[in-house]
Amino acid sequence: MPATLNPLLFCLALFLLGPVRAPVALAATPADLADAESLSAHLHGSGDLGELRDLTVAWDEEAGGTLWLTAEKTTGYAWAVVPPPRQGWKLARRARVEAEISNRGPKSVKVLFWVVGDRGWDAVPAMARLAPGETRTLACPLRATFPDGTPKLDPGQIQQLQIMVRGRHTLPVTLEVRGLVAAGAAPDWVRPSGRIDLPPLLDAPPSAGQRVRYRLAEDEGTGLYSVLHLPADWRPGAAWPLIVEFPGNIFFDVACYSTGRPDQCVIGHGIARGRGAICLSLPFVDRARGAIAEDGWGDPEATAAYAVRMVGEVGDKFGADLRNVLLTGFSRGAIACGFIGLRDDRIATLWKGFHMCQHYDGDGWNRATMEGAIERALRFRGRAVFHTDNDERAVQPVIAAMQTQATYARSGLGAHATAMFLDDRPSTRQLRQWFADLVR
Repeated sequence: MPATLNPLLFCLALFLLGPVRAPVALAATPADLADAESLSAHLHGSGDLGELRDLTVAWDEEAGGTLWLTAEKTTGYAWAVVPPPRQGWKLARRARVEAEISNRGPKSVKVLFWVVGDRGWDAVPAMARLAPGETRTLACPLRATFPDGTPKLDPGQIQQLQIMVRGRHTLPVTLEVRGLVAAGAAPDWVRPSGRIDLPPLLDAPPSAGQRVRYRLAEDEGTGLYSVLHLPADWRPGAAWPLIVEFPGNIFFDVACYSTGRPDQCVIGHGIARGRGAICLSLPFVDRARGAIAEDGWGDPEATAAYAVRMVGEVGDKFGADLRNVLLTGFSRGAIACGFIGLRDDRIATLWKGFHMCQHYDGDGWNRATMEGAIERALRFRGRAVFHTDNDERAVQPVIAAMQTQATYARSGLGAHATAMFLDDRPSTRQLRQWFADLVR
């Protein structure tokens, strides 16, 4: 996709037109095959695998390490995760990661094979639609970039491999996965200047510099949590600006890896760079299931009430300055700035400013009509708004109703992703300065 293509239009095209076919097979030379390095040697059974969603797994070690993935039916996305060994995979000088995947079921299956980056890096896919009985080698290039040349991965920081079935299937799905290997040589990887990493996500008590899952007392034992990141210079008794962030919708395709969970939020950390502000990433709430709504709004009223409760608690317990709160989000999260953040007068009074990236309330997604957005915008009591990769003319009716100052920036990334906020690029520096002025 050209870097000049409007990311909003690109995202809408993905939803309306369906996925774009990506290259899925690369010819391997004999030297590559001889030099291939197993990425599953640390697995000794299905119990060594990571997250499974709607799939069951069997591990056949006698067959040279074969994964059998099965499901009676799938309803959207089903996957299995292969975690790295304790010491990580040594991929810094590798060209690609490969998997040989066979469809052993009765119907064609769309398969995505992912190499997923750690510490806020993105993911690289290979995709194929496999006919019954078909086998293909899917290859993920570790040096893949966004359209503007920004690396998607640090090959030295890989979180997991992920084999995914996409779509709804009413007949059984069976995949045979063999040959999880790193192959091909590549020169030393060069880290982009100024790039920052996201701290790892921990299940631990909040502390300075740590990024942790955090629950309200009544949500203990449920699937509902936020992600709380106290800055490295945090100390009790001081007041800290607060950046509140909503995540994008769950959406996996060749051009987008979005989990729909607060774990994936990076904008706040990109703005604050880990110092001087608290970052709080919020879920969309499904109270009926006691779970995070990865898709859609969940219960919008419950999500708004949860946000009010969580912001108040972070103020009371960790010193968030409730006079200096920014609400931000990507994609669905950007729409949520208005759709959730201005849902009623109580939540609307929390925000000093909004930052929205690649979508906005009123663009029509999932009941976010322009008429409703203008009505909600009248509740805005903040000082300023910043748009990244949104069209100034399209958002003007909402900005007019807000009666506020708006700033617009183009990231140049050329993709529906948030990598730009961890880069040292002009649009990111502009956003950081805007935030500093907002909370001064």
